[in-house]
Amino acid sequence: MVKRIPAGTTVSVHYIGTLDNGRIFDSTPDDEPLVFTLGCGEIFPALEAEIAGMEAGEVRNLVIPSAQAYGPRLDANILKLDRSSFPEGREIRVGQKLVIEFGGNNARTMMVTEVTEGAVTLDGNHPLAGLDLTFAVKLHGIH
Repeated sequence: MVKRIPAGTTVSVHYIGTLDNGRIFDSTPDDEPLVFTLGCGEIFPALEAEIAGMEAGEVRNLVIPSAQAYGPRLDANILKLDRSSFPEGREIRVGQKLVIEFGGNNARTMMVTEVTEGAVTLDGNHPLAGLDLTFAVKLHGIH
């Protein structure tokens, strides 16, 4: 039986995060592991649970389904706004990130996905929403 690392313990890990197509979306530098405290919500709970079952020096490939990572892509997070909603003369281009303010001091960063003469389409989904994530993880240390 594997002994679990208790919540409140600080650990350090090296990882490479990849998508199903093999594209790397994130990684730690070779000389700088990610240091975090278990149980503090600093990483995905599903990834944290897997790391808590590892031993120092152990290496694992961990697949985190989209529902346990950034969730599904939601149509509700896509907005199409009239071009007149933006200041005249402001350059808006596909791929640009805009901070959009909603009522109640609520603001979100959204990605411009389409620009036409009359409208701008914005996507508020996280870029990795709807994607399963694979992490090659080495538990560097338990502190």
